[in-house]
Amino acid sequence: MIQLPPGIRHIPGHLDMDAQRLLVDEIRRVVADAPLYVPAMPRTGKPMRVRMTNCGALGWVTDKERGYRYQATHPVTGRHWPPIPPGLLRLWDDFSRYPHPPEACLVNFYDPRARMGLHQDRDEEDFDAPVVSVSLGDACLFRVGGTKRADATMSLRLESGDVVLLAGEGRLCYHGVDRIYPETSTILKGAGRINLTLRRVTKP
Repeated sequence: MIQLPPGIRHIPGHLDMDAQRLLVDEIRRVVADAPLYVPAMPRTGKPMRVRMTNCGALGWVTDKERGYRYQATHPVTGRHWPPIPPGLLRLWDDFSRYPHPPEACLVNFYDPRARMGLHQDRDEEDFDAPVVSVSLGDACLFRVGGTKRADATMSLRLESGDVVLLAGEGRLCYHGVDRIYPETSTILKGAGRINLTLRRVTKP
């Protein structure tokens, strides 16, 4: 068994197929209201390898001009983000052990060639709140290290329905996605993976 860094918890197969389908339907409604778009890296303007959107009072965005940040509106449509679906709020209640609700849920869609480099989730004001992450669709190779970029890393495979918690000492651990394993799930209409990360942004 892989020994994950302190504060990192992997809950494999938490969502059964019915729960996954219900959550996918909820996310489809989110995307219909707040379409997926390709964000850009700060300074360089280089497009990221994933498409993304958000739901909740705030959404995480990035662009060349203003960089990483949270804002209340979709950067393309200008509309407010749709609310976080009930199924995701229940997951937050089940795993966060935090007395306040999430303010943002970042929706990342990985096509079979997409990756996500090692990074920290540190654009929030409140690091006492955890990050609760849910995988849907094709499996991926998830990599996680310590709180310094040079720390050793380890990898584990995440399947559709898995939950990962970054909390306490693990809240600022570097993590990323090295690859997608195509055709390992039928929960989505096509190939790819959806990752949902619930976050508290501001201090209560």
